[in-house]
Amino acid sequence: MRKKKSAKGAFLIHCFLIVGVLFVIFPFLWMVFSSFKSLPDFYNFSFFPEKWNFSAYQFVFEETEYVRWYLNSILVAITVTISCLIFNSLIGYTLAKHRFKGNNLIFILILSTLMIPAEMLVIPWYLLGVKAGVIDSYLGIMFPGLIQAFGIFLMRQFMKGIPDDTLDAARIDGMNEFRIWWSVVMPQVKPALSALGIITFLGNWNAYLWPVIAVTTEKMRTLPVGMAIYASADSGGIKWNVIMAMSTMAVVPMIIVFLIFQRKIVEGITLTGVKG
Repeated sequence: MRKKKSAKGAFLIHCFLIVGVLFVIFPFLWMVFSSFKSLPDFYNFSFFPEKWNFSAYQFVFEETEYVRWYLNSILVAITVTISCLIFNSLIGYTLAKHRFKGNNLIFILILSTLMIPAEMLVIPWYLLGVKAGVIDSYLGIMFPGLIQAFGIFLMRQFMKGIPDDTLDAARIDGMNEFRIWWSVVMPQVKPALSALGIITFLGNWNAYLWPVIAVTTEKMRTLPVGMAIYASADSGGIKWNVIMAMSTMAVVPMIIVFLIFQRKIVEGITLTGVKG
């Protein structure tokens, strides 16, 4: 009797999950199929193209700076991700495994910055960028995210679970703190590093608010900024099939990154909740 109830419950759960997946995946599939439609075909609102064509993709590569925007986004996302993995883990290691006066206060101050909305920070960032002369440059786009409070919190919580005896043994063997961080600590926090890397990469790939303020020339635009400005500046009317083609290509890196590291991000977030 229990097995029948269990099987019935599992069946109902799977039905709900399938319905949920269909709701989630439908807009994505509609976007992909719409990118292969002509503009008149797009306004027929059919799910599949009446005739498959690549005119939208041809227009993207020939009439816009899409490739440059794409490369800009890749460069910014990868650079910021690497910076966060290095500096956030260093700070997290320091706060988790070194006792000094003001340790907890510093950590609380770092956490408190998470409560400040990004919209309130763009003016100070812009003034700093102007004074430093980095507006409309890669550094100008990247500098607000090179070190992140969330990443420090994530790494600290994870590193607190590493036994102090392991680190003491490394010190007795003559390792300095940087070598301990790199050779002993980092291999033990790979799930957290993967989770942080995915979150940081996706966040910077989709970033719009700060890049649209920090960029003033077309060639320095990132992908979200370029697509948004193109859509709003098209005096001939929005070519929705072109927008769909741009969006379809824009999600490819996110899908690849998630498929490769999906187990790590779930493991990292789950274990962070029970560490420390």
